[in-house]
Amino acid sequence: MLVDTLLLWLNVYLFDAGRYLFGAGLVSLVLFVFFRQFSKRYKIQTKQASRADIKREITLSAQTIAVYASVALVTIQMKSAGILTVYSDWSEYPLWYGAISLPLILVLHDAYFYWVHRAIHHKTLFRKFHLAHHRSHTPTPWAAYAFAPGEAFMMTLIVPIVTFFLPMHHLVIFAFLTIMIVRNAMGHSGVEFHPRWWVDSKADFLTSVVHHDLHHQRARGNYGLYFTWWDRWMGTEFADYKERFREAAAPRNIEPAETAAEGSVA
Repeated sequence: MLVDTLLLWLNVYLFDAGRYLFGAGLVSLVLFVFFRQFSKRYKIQTKQASRADIKREITLSAQTIAVYASVALVTIQMKSAGILTVYSDWSEYPLWYGAISLPLILVLHDAYFYWVHRAIHHKTLFRKFHLAHHRSHTPTPWAAYAFAPGEAFMMTLIVPIVTFFLPMHHLVIFAFLTIMIVRNAMGHSGVEFHPRWWVDSKADFLTSVVHHDLHHQRARGNYGLYFTWWDRWMGTEFADYKERFREAAAPRNIEPAETAAEGSVA
């Protein structure tokens, strides 16, 4: 029994580690290998993350995945006991419900993330729960899971909380978790890939990279994950957010020396 539990924990850990490597690795590969010149032109901060920063982010993320795997074991047991509702047959619920369940869980997660995130910025909680993540002043995609254990625990509760109240197809949960890690890695990439007109369009309800990067620079404000709604409703979005976005979305000129140095290294 114990061996089976440990093997299940290991399988869940490896699965989630693979999801983390896929999300952070894919964003890193696209931005810093395939589109390296683009990333230089649209880099938000002039400061570069060090190798020590990236090593710390990966180490913390490995620790976070261990917390996620532990909570996942309990979640699986709760599902088996009928406490949570995760279904596999699309015919169990109307197809319209299956179609809206993915955007629904994303909206619910954004609300949950905003309030938990804002709460752990309180001075009585920040050092214990959130300081580790904010050591990344110039975050990279590898910071997507760089949490202290307490924060990791709170962040992974979203799936059991939602499935306690609402049935979710297992493929919807898989899609949600994939979107979450990719979106998180993109938000920590430090490169603004949204077009300059973004913040003046109807798409502005979606957060940009600058939105979260400013949060890391200032260690407060801009608490939302996917959407700007809660920050605007609660007055926690930075007043200069759109101005800073436009600056970042305007391409930075690359000095000839940078290009020459890069060519010599290649």
